[in-house]
Amino acid sequence: MAGFSELIKNFGKTRDYIRDFFIYGCKVRSDFDRKSLRTYSDEKRRVESWMGDYMRYDDSVHGRSVSISVDSGHIPENPLYNAFYSKSFTDNDMLLHFLLTDILSDGEYRALKDIVDELNSEYSMLFDEQTVRNKLKEYTQEGLVLCEKRGKTLYYSLCGDRADEYISRFDGLDDALKYFSEVQHFGVIGNSILKTAGMDNDMFFIKHNYIIHTLEDILIPEILSAMEEKRYITLQTFSAKKRSDSDDNGREAQVVPMQILVSVQTGRQYLAAYIPAVKRFSSFRLDYIKTIKKSTVCENYDELKAKYENNISHCFGVSFGTRRETGTVTPMKITFCVDEDKEPYIIERLNREKRCCTLEKIEENLYTLTADVFDPNEMMHWAKTFIGRIVNIEGGTSDIIQRFYNDIIRMEEMYGGDSDEHIQ
Repeated sequence: MAGFSELIKNFGKTRDYIRDFFIYGCKVRSDFDRKSLRTYSDEKRRVESWMGDYMRYDDSVHGRSVSISVDSGHIPENPLYNAFYSKSFTDNDMLLHFLLTDILSDGEYRALKDIVDELNSEYSMLFDEQTVRNKLKEYTQEGLVLCEKRGKTLYYSLCGDRADEYISRFDGLDDALKYFSEVQHFGVIGNSILKTAGMDNDMFFIKHNYIIHTLEDILIPEILSAMEEKRYITLQTFSAKKRSDSDDNGREAQVVPMQILVSVQTGRQYLAAYIPAVKRFSSFRLDYIKTIKKSTVCENYDELKAKYENNISHCFGVSFGTRRETGTVTPMKITFCVDEDKEPYIIERLNREKRCCTLEKIEENLYTLTADVFDPNEMMHWAKTFIGRIVNIEGGTSDIIQRFYNDIIRMEEMYGGDSDEHIQ
């Protein structure tokens, strides 16, 4: 029987396991329907080796569920970064890494043939030229090796940039790295630089740090690259209900990426894109995307981008409603009553969170928020956080307005108590 191996080759698979069983959680060993239960045990032990004390075990009649429990405000490092550092290497990979580093450490440029000859003469190691070429190409892409073309021949040299040298040369760079190591997007890069320099983050602790979205960083470079090159991308997505089904290979869609949107409330990330098949803009949750693959160049990308900028100006959140490229927006007008003397923070919040809306004072202690939006439902979810200060709601759809009043009635039935009771 094959033994458990800590090293992995397919990060997408590991991302699925961590997301389904240890973040969304609430699943036990018997719920695992991918391959064998032994596979689940291997993945569980792998995650346990990364997470250490951050694992939580809950026993029930259905079995033991395992999840990750982290108070982000009390940890100096995102433990999910460890998932990015686990890779597999062959014996030749390891051997070539140290031999090539030693050969190129003098800073001189060498041709591929000279490197292969030196491996043979100095270390008595016979490697095929193609094997060495592929390894040097990989290191060049990673920034470890510099490549220079002289005539028709490529010459290679070890990159002389060192993190510790830059940190000692520039004051404050170490603090900037410590902060960058814990920011939401690509913090794993800052974390890896700190590890290279033998440093730890001992300064910044972020209370509301949405660490679960670290797993989505693997998708973002491909999206940003496609946007820069104005290309189509092919997404493989899956629904929330079928997130853990073994037979769910997801649905494929070809889209034109426009922008990555991030919620400041939940940290959840979305890809806003144009879907040629249905001729409309839509948004995709990044944690529901399995894979991304770049495709051909989109000839009318600039035209679509202009249409997107017009459409996004009418989105209160990430929903484009059911409209196509362009369409009729729904007007909304909400009137708030605010005590200007005692509640200036409410006015500040309205100004800060109004997004695509226009805030106007109509008389003393009365403010209106107006907007033309594609999906008024998103605006109403936000407006409910001002219960007790809403004077009037105009516009929207009859269903949305009725739902709002029904929610108020239900809330009164649940929490209002009897007429002679004082509401606590």
